[in-house]
Amino acid sequence: MGQEIYILYIGYAFGFYMAWNIGANDVANSMASAVGAKAITIRQAIYIAAILNVVGATFLGSHVTKTIRKGIVSTDIMADPHIALIGALSALLAAALWVSFATWKSLPVSTTHSIVGAMIGFGVMAGGFSVINLGKLGAVVMSWMISPVFALLISYGMFKLIVKLILSRRDPFERALRLSPLFVGLTAFVIVLSFLFKTPLGKKLHVSMPVAILIALALAAFLGYIGMRLLARYVGRLSSRDEEEIFRRIQIGTSCYVALAQGSNDVANAIGPLAVIYFIVKTGGIGANVPVPIFLLLFGGVGIACGISMAGHRVMDTIGRKITTLSNSRGFAVDFAAATTVLIASKLGLPVSTTHATVGGVMGVGLARGMEAVNFKIIFKIMLYWILTVPASALTSMVIFKILQYLL
Repeated sequence: MGQEIYILYIGYAFGFYMAWNIGANDVANSMASAVGAKAITIRQAIYIAAILNVVGATFLGSHVTKTIRKGIVSTDIMADPHIALIGALSALLAAALWVSFATWKSLPVSTTHSIVGAMIGFGVMAGGFSVINLGKLGAVVMSWMISPVFALLISYGMFKLIVKLILSRRDPFERALRLSPLFVGLTAFVIVLSFLFKTPLGKKLHVSMPVAILIALALAAFLGYIGMRLLARYVGRLSSRDEEEIFRRIQIGTSCYVALAQGSNDVANAIGPLAVIYFIVKTGGIGANVPVPIFLLLFGGVGIACGISMAGHRVMDTIGRKITTLSNSRGFAVDFAAATTVLIASKLGLPVSTTHATVGGVMGVGLARGMEAVNFKIIFKIMLYWILTVPASALTSMVIFKILQYLL
């Protein structure tokens, strides 16, 4: 087992590097709109996202990981522990390198699709093209359209509703305060349902849909009332009557939820392959499901936090400022759209990406003000990187797999 121990150490390094890149790139999903709308500063966003990602990864993250993410590659190729070790290492490094390159270019990409592409690359090298599940791969391609279009439509509709009910009225500040229970309640409803159905901890509770809706409605009504009272107390101390201040407070809450959920879900992209390596080294074998020790979840959460603090501002700036100009009401519409898209699409069994949903949401509020309000040059550049993610990660993984196979 001497060589395997060194492989485990290398796995720790690659896993931490992948987690670092998740933080550096995916943090934009949770905090970019809040920073772009000036609800919080970049420094505040980094602290909030770092803390909540560690908490989400450690306490809400899955304690069991699938051997092969998303079922795209046949599990038969994992029968040989040595091949599984090399494959997991290849996938981690290949995915991390692509996300790192995208972050350097300040462009948001899906870390989930990066690890999926990397697993495909190693699968092809280990077992040929026959081990690839083309149906599952097609679902990933579908998500390039589903996630942004869903979010675009929801954010467009939400912002138009805000304009009609509040911004176009004679006293928008008073209208915003009066209707705040509606917007706080809607947000709470989506967040509670998302927690029950999207986080690993929520799934363990096995709450049925009718019961979940009743719980969400009750909490939404309660939190809507509490939110209105707190907002009334807060705005009473303001010197100006600016309706954007009300949405600023609501938006901070939605951004915090996305950061928490992000830590619980996305940590698997870094820790899943690392858990496979850890399990093989410790037991000498591999199964379809692999237990994940809590210290690995914490390890991944810390890696995500380091990436957020060291390079999170790059992609955050692209989504928050370069696509369109965001206000607090527009930023709220973006966050609401992204969370709602992930919830609805997941329940319908459709493939989703939080990254793609966030970009679609930003486009939606931009288009609500007219075509000229959206920077389509940066949008086309982002979409190009989305399309390149799977093949780039796969090709890189193939090369790394052959190198590691020769060395190890």
